[in-house]
Amino acid sequence: MTRYQYRILPAPEKGKKAKGVKGAKARFAHAVEELMNEMGADGWEYLRADTLPSEERAGLGSSVTEWRTLLVFRRPRLDRAEDFAVPMIEGPDDDDENESAPLFPAKVAASAPEKPDADTQSERDAEKTSTGSLGALLRERAGRLIPASEDRPDETEDEKTASEDDKTDPAETQKA
Repeated sequence: MTRYQYRILPAPEKGKKAKGVKGAKARFAHAVEELMNEMGADGWEYLRADTLPSEERAGLGSSVTEWRTLLVFRRPRLDRAEDFAVPMIEGPDDDDENESAPLFPAKVAASAPEKPDADTQSERDAEKTSTGSLGALLRERAGRLIPASEDRPDETEDEKTASEDDKTDPAETQKA
């Protein structure tokens, strides 16, 4: 399908003087002819003339509707869909890898399903059972970013007992 680019110009209001052109009608026709030839030389095709209303101010508080004659030109658009395509960027050449990385890894993963291990399966089940609230999402993300205390070998015994004391019920601390 051919797409067009349009250009709208006001029709000449006065004729142009030229050698051998006499009379108001001939001068006006000459002005239109020159405009059409200029546009045609640039590749524009005359399509139609329209007369449209234009509301303009007249004085301080009133407005007047003026009728304007416009000439409509068109030409096929020069840009194509290929011109807007995203260029492929080649990554660094690795001798070990013969295949390039896929552009859309999600599509590749969806086309070749893998058997999930127990940890990822439990995470997916937890995501499915969560209400989808922001708090649940933040807790889940924090769990992934900050490892549990058993996984942290640099944590001292005092820090472990302090973190366990934080987990106690506030009602029990008030009874003591």
